[in-house]
Amino acid sequence: MSGMRCVPWLAILAVACVGCTGPAAQVGAPRPSAPMPAECPPDTQSLPLEALFGRWELRIDGQPGTAIVDMARHPDYAGVRGTVTREGSTAPSQIAGDIDDEGLLSIDQSDDGHSINAVWSGSMQPGSCGKVFEGTWRKAADERGTPFVLRKLSSARGNTTPSTRQ
Repeated sequence: MSGMRCVPWLAILAVACVGCTGPAAQVGAPRPSAPMPAECPPDTQSLPLEALFGRWELRIDGQPGTAIVDMARHPDYAGVRGTVTREGSTAPSQIAGDIDDEGLLSIDQSDDGHSINAVWSGSMQPGSCGKVFEGTWRKAADERGTPFVLRKLSSARGNTTPSTRQ
């Protein structure tokens, strides 16, 4: 009789072990990467202009800290206009730009609001859905370019006109 009492326990143990061998039990097994959202554009030229609107973090190699970039719709053409504010800066720089014919984010920067003192040219990073651009920042008086990374912090919420701070 004692042999018959073991059979139900063996059945319960067998069922419990089956649950330990499925995909959930494979801790070290590679997981498939998440698919890109359907609305994620494959390239910069497919990126809607509105994707550029909002607040961004700017890092330029060789410059301390970060800067905050605010971009909104340009009032005069299909592009963006906004500001770059550096930590410790007394006044923001003005920017204006768009996605150029080669599919690069092209930005002109002005410290005084009249003359261009720097230009940026960057490409959307693959899989970033338009939230990360990397490229070259160059002072107008210098042919040497410096790498930059522009990373989206937040989208504009109803604000489609650029700031008028000066």
